[in-house]
Amino acid sequence: MYKILYVEDEAFLAKIVSESLERLGHEVVHLPDGRNVEKKFMDYQPDICVFDIMLPVKNGYELAKEIRSVNPHTPILFLTAKSQTQDVVEGFQAGGNDYIKKPFSMEELQVRIQNLMHLTTGTPSKKENKDVIQIGKSFTFHPIKLQLKSLHFTKTLSHKESQILQLLCENINSTIERKKILLKVWNDDSYFNSRNLDVYIRKLRTYFSEDESIQILTLKGVGYHFAIDS
Repeated sequence: MYKILYVEDEAFLAKIVSESLERLGHEVVHLPDGRNVEKKFMDYQPDICVFDIMLPVKNGYELAKEIRSVNPHTPILFLTAKSQTQDVVEGFQAGGNDYIKKPFSMEELQVRIQNLMHLTTGTPSKKENKDVIQIGKSFTFHPIKLQLKSLHFTKTLSHKESQILQLLCENINSTIERKKILLKVWNDDSYFNSRNLDVYIRKLRTYFSEDESIQILTLKGVGYHFAIDS
C-alpha cells in the first residue's frame, strides 16, 4: 500500500493509529515530536505525511513548510483538535492538502489517505486508468508528474492545479459542480477557498488559451463545463 510518515506526540493514540494502518497493509514510520522530521522525510521518502498540529519542538504547520521547501508534491494530511476557520486556512497555507478532526475513526483516516493519494498522484480509479490524459488534439496531461504539455510548452502544475484539472478531465464535455471541486480539493467550500478556485481556473484557462477548441466554461451558480471540440 503506502509508506506513511506519521508524527504524533500522544503515545497511546500513535500506537493505535500506527498498528491499525499497518494491519491495513501500510508501512508506517512514527516520530513523537517535530525533531529531525525533515531528515527522516528525506531518508524514508514516504508516499504521504500525516502530521498532528500541536507537537513539541516544532508544530505541524512548521513541519509542512519544511517538507514543502524540499518536496512540493508529497501529500500532507493534518490531524487536529483545532476546527476554527483560521486554523484550517493556516494549515492549507503551510502546504497541507487535507485535515481530519480529532477524534476520528480509522475508517475515515483510511478514506482520507486513499483520496489524497488518488488526487495528488493520479492513482488509477475505476473511472480513470491512465498515466497520460489526452486533452483535445494538442495537450497531454500527466497527473503523476503534475505536467501539462502542449505543442509549444511543458508546464509543471501546482498540486491544486493538478487536482482541479484531473476533476475537469473526469468530466470532459459535462458539468461538474463548483461545490464538488471545493470539497474534493480543499475539503471545505468556504468563501476563501472559493476565491482561490477562481484564481486556479483563470490559470488553467490561460494554459489552454492557445487552443480555441478547449474551453472551461463557467455556469453561474452551478459550476464548470470542460468543453472540448473533437
